[in-house]
Amino acid sequence: MASKVLILGGGFGGFYTARKLEKHAPADTTITLVNNTNYLTYAPLMPGVAAGTLDPRHIVMPLREHFRRTQLRVGWVTSADPAAQQVTVEMVSGHEHTFDYDHLVIALGSVSRTFPVPGLAEHGVGFKTIEEATALRNRIIHSMELAEGLDDPFERRSYLSFVFVGGGYAGLEGIAELLDFADDVLKLYPRCKQTGVKFTLVDIMPRVMPEIQAPLSEWAMNLLRKRGMEFKLETSVKEVHEDHVILSTDEVLPTRTLVWTAGVKASPVAASLGVPLDRGRIITNPALQVDGFTNVWAVGDVAAVPNPAMPGMPCPPTAQHAIRQGNLLGRNIASALKGGEVRPFTFKTLGSFADLGRHKAVANLMGIKVKGFLAWVIARTYHLAWMPGWDRRIRLLTDWTVGALFPRDIAEMTRIGHIPPLDQPILPPAPAKRELPAVTEVPGAPESRSGTTVA
Repeated sequence: MASKVLILGGGFGGFYTARKLEKHAPADTTITLVNNTNYLTYAPLMPGVAAGTLDPRHIVMPLREHFRRTQLRVGWVTSADPAAQQVTVEMVSGHEHTFDYDHLVIALGSVSRTFPVPGLAEHGVGFKTIEEATALRNRIIHSMELAEGLDDPFERRSYLSFVFVGGGYAGLEGIAELLDFADDVLKLYPRCKQTGVKFTLVDIMPRVMPEIQAPLSEWAMNLLRKRGMEFKLETSVKEVHEDHVILSTDEVLPTRTLVWTAGVKASPVAASLGVPLDRGRIITNPALQVDGFTNVWAVGDVAAVPNPAMPGMPCPPTAQHAIRQGNLLGRNIASALKGGEVRPFTFKTLGSFADLGRHKAVANLMGIKVKGFLAWVIARTYHLAWMPGWDRRIRLLTDWTVGALFPRDIAEMTRIGHIPPLDQPILPPAPAKRELPAVTEVPGAPESRSGTTVA
């Protein structure tokens, strides 16, 4: 009798699991992948989308184009019954469907990790999805258009001040790219140029990017300070308001754009799947099997896979770990279907890097510190190597080449995707604070990450 493998989530972990299963599973195996979009986002390149140097379509891979045997179903996972070997999904059509399985792979990824900060949900914006990255670019342009029309310089300040919370890879790469973007287009806004833009990064830690060596972290901060960025370290956000932020030091920062990049946590959908959790992540053994089950597996951000490099700790939520785990899991399930043995996850991080814009980056490669232009070349080469499909690689190269030769595009595309009724005129856009979705947790969201750790 043919076996059924059901994969929940189409991020790096789920995608690579399916690809390996297609190659190694018995020919009569049915592989089904459920995801809430029909594409995989190459999240480390989202800062380029927000800065307008990359087309959003060029960092996403349509899943159907890369699958030969896998059946894609678009929907949201709502619950599971491991005893009955069933998963309930709300399909994109709105109908509820129950999937049966012989082997289940949970690869639901992560969501933004938020805290009960007053006003954060109402006024904060995220930076974890392609939609948020695109909207953030429009938000900055719209803020400049609003500020350019104001006569009062003091009133312009809140529209031209941008605050990022979180000094990890996502926060640092995102704020660096957007600072460059704002500096490049400022000359087109005379009044805004007179007032100037201000970018501030707030983090509770004593330095940014604690994952890399302190000298590289300090070099990155000094580089960005020279470009006008401010750092508020060992500081947290106490309150978020429509036009200002109050820090834990009681300092008030005028801003209408607070971007939340303070880490991720496992998808909350995991709690409804009937599997054991450790601080929200699914407990697995080194072979990626969920604790207490032989036919349920977990991979990526949602899984607490034992870290070979740090005994007693789970693997970090990075793209390189999810990719390696997915490749191994595909082989393990295929082996289990054939009655063979499964292998443990043994991959160890070899390095990491962060792109700081303007042909500069920092990189830690097997303990070797690299910075500046060479690190930037390494980062670009790495992204090209891991981007699935030659068509996407060529598109990336084209975007980067065009960005180097021509000025940035400042067309504000806020209304794209929002079709007005035929009998109504196009209305003015909503206030700037509502152009981006609030920082919320989206059940069943695909895996995505910013910042990069190097294989």
